[in-house]
Amino acid sequence: MKIERFEDLIVWQKAKELVLFIYKNFKDCKDWGFKDQIQRAALSVMNNIAEGFERRADKQFKHFLFIAKSSSAEVRSMMYVGLELAYCQQKEFEEGYARCIEISKLLAGLIRSLHSD
Repeated sequence: MKIERFEDLIVWQKAKELVLFIYKNFKDCKDWGFKDQIQRAALSVMNNIAEGFERRADKQFKHFLFIAKSSSAEVRSMMYVGLELAYCQQKEFEEGYARCIEISKLLAGLIRSLHSD
């Protein structure tokens, strides 16, 4: 089955869910710098998948997938800070962390599946 739209990629759908999770769980955060950065990092995961897909070339798509994977790690890293500063509870940390790990694994699999140039 050939995927015609980035919206059909499971990893993009999971990344969109991560964005909504981050926005919901940090909406009341008063640390504007932290909140802005974690939101931008989450958006970067989703948007780099979409942008890379639209390039229609495996080499370029891979490049954007690596950026998305890095942004997922950034969200994961920031979740630690959020937990330590009590911007989120342990439960939210664990859920956000697990979402990032799942996305990272999906991205790694997608990267491996693309042809090497």
